[in-house]
Amino acid sequence: MLRCSSSIAVTAGVGVCHTQRLLCSLSLPLNYTFSHSLRNPLLSSNSAFLKWNRNINSKINRFRMATRALAQPLQNADELINSVETFIFDCDGVIWKGDSLIEGVPETLDMLRSKGKRLVFVTNNSTKSRKQYGKKFETLGLNVSAEEIFASSFAVAAYLKSIDFPKDKKVYVIGEDGILKELELAGYQYLGGPEDGGKKIELKPGFLMEHDEDVGAVVVGFDRYFNYYKIQYGTLCIRENPGCLFIATNRDAVTHLTDAQEWAGGGSMVGALSGSCQREPLVVGKPSTFMMDYLANEFGISKSQICMVGDRLDTDILFGQNGGCKTLLVLSGVTSLSTLQSPNNSIQPDFYTNKISDFLSLKAAAV
Repeated sequence: MLRCSSSIAVTAGVGVCHTQRLLCSLSLPLNYTFSHSLRNPLLSSNSAFLKWNRNINSKINRFRMATRALAQPLQNADELINSVETFIFDCDGVIWKGDSLIEGVPETLDMLRSKGKRLVFVTNNSTKSRKQYGKKFETLGLNVSAEEIFASSFAVAAYLKSIDFPKDKKVYVIGEDGILKELELAGYQYLGGPEDGGKKIELKPGFLMEHDEDVGAVVVGFDRYFNYYKIQYGTLCIRENPGCLFIATNRDAVTHLTDAQEWAGGGSMVGALSGSCQREPLVVGKPSTFMMDYLANEFGISKSQICMVGDRLDTDILFGQNGGCKTLLVLSGVTSLSTLQSPNNSIQPDFYTNKISDFLSLKAAAV
């Protein structure tokens, strides 16, 4: 008999009783550990083990998909509205697309406010500060205060404060103006940002690029002025400055710069630095729980009384699930119904609907 632990219960992501039934169906002993299998003479060949392991993983994945709770279409908006105190909305793909307001948003927000609901707007887009986003809301005809807005640019400054980042250290920014403004408001020294967008490296024999040894953190966000100079400068700081932090505002694959198509997101810039440094960043934006914890503490909100509304499964919905909130996916942004219902998708919100203005029509239909 093979000796092992019960680690498969964690690997499969299912309960012990489900795991036992799964193991029986796989004809494996209940005390088997995958990590020890290579030592067993029955699996002495790497290729044989890999083939066997793929079969096991395939069965586990099918088992997980079969037992997950599928998202339900939102049918009674009142029931969801009355069950929570706070709605957290993503912005891109939920409130607007590019510079265009999504239909029915003003009326929906007014209705929720009339019911006494707290509204919070959380975006992974770090190009603007909270104040700058406030102006965008105003331009679109929405009455939203800066205190209700939490952008990942603000999350960077809030995180540095939470760890008592030394004020005599500097932050190198690969990103845009929003991050710089939030760092300045928090009293942190910074360099980089858009002004490094025009800098070039002239490679020649013996050339050595200098960097500031006082940089204690490199922050990477969405950057339309991204270039090789920034990659090298950030890489040098992370690799050579002792204890230098590597912080990402988010890892979104795509973003909505216009309403005509999807554009490469901040994750592409983060990926370049991660590849050159061979390090993973600390992410302060969604789906990291940092902003959720900050919001809960800031407003004294119970997470069970929050509904997270977003258009992305791997950021918005996962953000809500990681925080223990109710979740609503809207199909007005990057996620289609076919993607949600794909057998390959394991992230299932509590509910889904076409757009947030369905709160109004579904409310009327339920009366």
